[in-house]
Amino acid sequence: MTEGHPGPLAGVRVLEFSEIIAAPFGGTLLSDMGAEIIKVEPPAGDPWRGFQPLGLREGRGYISLNRGKRGIALDLNLPEAREIVQQLAKEMDVVIVNYRPDVSAKLGIDYATLAALNPRLIYCDNTAFGRRGPYAHRPGYDLIAQAVTGLMSVEGRQKEGVPLVNALPSADISTGVAIAWGVCAALYARERSGRGQRIDTTLMSSALAIQGTRFMSIDATDLERREQALEKIHELRQHGGSYQEQLDVILGVRPVVGNIYYRVYKTADGFIAVGCLSTPLRLKLLGAIDMHDWRIGLPPSEVDAADPEVQQRAEALVQQAEAIFAAKTTEEWLPILDRAGVPAGPLRFTEELLDDEQVLENNYVVEVDHPLMGPVRMAGPMIQMSETPLRVQGPSPTLGQHTDDVLHELGYDDGRIAGLRARGVLGALPG
Repeated sequence: MTEGHPGPLAGVRVLEFSEIIAAPFGGTLLSDMGAEIIKVEPPAGDPWRGFQPLGLREGRGYISLNRGKRGIALDLNLPEAREIVQQLAKEMDVVIVNYRPDVSAKLGIDYATLAALNPRLIYCDNTAFGRRGPYAHRPGYDLIAQAVTGLMSVEGRQKEGVPLVNALPSADISTGVAIAWGVCAALYARERSGRGQRIDTTLMSSALAIQGTRFMSIDATDLERREQALEKIHELRQHGGSYQEQLDVILGVRPVVGNIYYRVYKTADGFIAVGCLSTPLRLKLLGAIDMHDWRIGLPPSEVDAADPEVQQRAEALVQQAEAIFAAKTTEEWLPILDRAGVPAGPLRFTEELLDDEQVLENNYVVEVDHPLMGPVRMAGPMIQMSETPLRVQGPSPTLGQHTDDVLHELGYDDGRIAGLRARGVLGALPG
């Protein structure tokens, strides 16, 4: 952070009870904005420490999602640990909780308990499905959220007829963004009202929201088709219909032929993506590759994708375009498309981007020094602000790394801390 220019959330204190992906990511976004995050873990640590383990109770997953936080380890089943939490809650601006629906009250970290201690508290409660309805009692992970919201079916990935989870944990990640967004809005509202409030975020609501037009129905155009599709799905399930058969019903068998404008092409040495979603852009692409598309300017009624003759002519266009792109390398094509004003980009693997010039020039990668793992390069803040710039405040904490520091700040002396550790109230640190 530029000296003299604190982050937009400088001075905001956050107590985070989180595990796995969604809430930890939300907390990291707030940390990048300058908030002080104290993450509370059980003595065994956040389970995500075991994902892609690196030894020493560290894992790649945990390190990637918990940077810039202070970490304490408490056994919240014990009254002394709850006393510590209650003291901290009195001083906090925000509490984030990401546990199963029944856990918060059992551990004494529910909204009613903590808000009674601090009426200005903003409390973000993240659950899988919300606190009402038949699923309210259920725990859930990104995989479950993808399944029950239809998100898993968007890409239609499957193996031997069994649906596969989408590789990106999109329900979790979008919920992390929702957590940070909600907290920022609640902080702004508190500046005007002086009152804290409760925020509810869920994997289910996030997974539905990011599906856009999939989770939308217009009665005038969709109602009849939707009812017919659901009836057919019910019949297929009753008779053991395959996943592909059900997908075909929901998505519709809509032949897409002759797509030369929004796709990836193989080049002489790799692949390149082009995206032309308007007629002016399509004309630019045609000019850049010296092609003519007979469909341009014709009304849709004259380009029937189900017509075999249309399909044949359209497929000929595809073959022509593919042959043209295959004749040059990706690096040869990029300046040609740039000059023509065609949106395009080379296919890259994520691992290549840590040293990519575009990424480096815009500070999209940062380096932190982890106390056990050494230098770690990772994605930097998602946004930047001119007057209150964001920065990464540091690496993820080791398990219980800041427990003693936080307790000292609460007025605990070394002897009392040693006693708590001996009774199992505090986790990790020694050894």
